[in-house]
Amino acid sequence: MKTCLYRTTLWRYQAENAAWFFLTIDPKESEKIKASNTKKKQGGGQIKVKVTIGKTTWHTSLFPGKGGVYLLPVKVAVRRAENIQEGDVVSFSCRF
Repeated sequence: MKTCLYRTTLWRYQAENAAWFFLTIDPKESEKIKASNTKKKQGGGQIKVKVTIGKTTWHTSLFPGKGGVYLLPVKVAVRRAENIQEGDVVSFSCRF
């Protein structure tokens, strides 16, 4: 398994009946992830990862987004545990 460290801003995608929060991995790093995880892709190009923000670790998937980036969804339990909000710059690690 490979671990990578990232730092980016938490943002919200607002839908009609819900809001989801994401961290975007920049295009250059996303390309590296895509190239090194060709055998690990799930349906829709998702890649399963183990993520750590602060003291919180969980399993999720990276989702391909527009412009060749990967998006990391950040669930409410993690945001509350780590006291992070929309607009905060977040450091995190992903293990593939």
